Amino acid sequence: MRDTASYSSEIEIALAAVREAGRLCREVQARIEPGTLEKADRSPVTVADYGSQALVCRALGDAFPDDPIIAEEDSASLRDPENAAILDGVVAHVRAAGPDPDADAGTVCRWIDRGNATDYSDRFWTLDPIDGTKGFLRGGQYAVALALVVGGRVRAAALCCPNLEGTPGGSTGEGTVFTAVDGAGTLQYPMPDGAAPRPVRVSPETDTTRIRFCESVEAAHSSHDDAARIAGALGITAPGVRLDSQAKYAVVARGEADAYLRLPRTAAYVEKIWDHAAGSLVITEAGGRVSDIHGRDLDFGHGHLLSGNSGVIVSNGRLHDTILDTIRSLGIGA
Repeated sequence: MRDTASYSSEIEIALAAVREAGRLCREVQARIEPGTLEKADRSPVTVADYGSQALVCRALGDAFPDDPIIAEEDSASLRDPENAAILDGVVAHVRAAGPDPDADAGTVCRWIDRGNATDYSDRFWTLDPIDGTKGFLRGGQYAVALALVVGGRVRAAALCCPNLEGTPGGSTGEGTVFTAVDGAGTLQYPMPDGAAPRPVRVSPETDTTRIRFCESVEAAHSSHDDAARIAGALGITAPGVRLDSQAKYAVVARGEADAYLRLPRTAAYVEKIWDHAAGSLVITEAGGRVSDIHGRDLDFGHGHLLSGNSGVIVSNGRLHDTILDTIRSLGIGA
């Protein structure tokens, strides 16, 4: 096992940052009126998205000022006078959630724009401030996903899932945070500070007919038809569980599902690194495996895109080769 001491400060800062961002997101989500998703009013998730990124980038900038951050948002549209009300909302929530109650709009926008890096460097962070925006709006699953990439590999990750209970079927409403460090395993924390973490492991399932799949709620994110073909070829009868965001990585990591398939709908689609970096380390450090549909490891050496990969296959490891063989036999992604 490698020496993980060099990442102890990184994971401490990352854990605190995603917890802080997760609390902001929960505050915003609690105020969403029923029917917001149907009305196509995205202002609540916009406020939470920018607020989350501001808090995380502020924390990283203070602790690691030389580290680039590749994140999903920038403040250009937020600075538009037409979006003044949204900017005011972002600033208000950041002030309430963070350590700087006097932060002004310019300061908050500068924090957001610390995430404007796009190119690969030997050490950088990648952040999705809200992964699963439609899940956020419908009151479902979403995540704040943060990962440190060093030498092209994910070395540390913090994945905050504010609506994911600590145990299956739990009803405490606390939310859950997962952390992983290269070579040191995956831990699960309650979202509030104070409680001790516990290690998580993937399922021991080896019977392909008993696989429990999870997949994206949104058909635009993954080919549900191809997933159904794979399930049929493997003899799986249980329906796939659909949930939003990198919470899918989390439920596979702690053994509630055995595999997650993100199958490309078109050959031209390229995944973004912030959608997979944190989750991929959470899985591998819990004993599972992550690859693309051709069995290649995810390559985080191309800036903000996974341009060397096609699709993403996540499993408990024991079932991975069988799933890949089935994908090849069906000609998916050929």
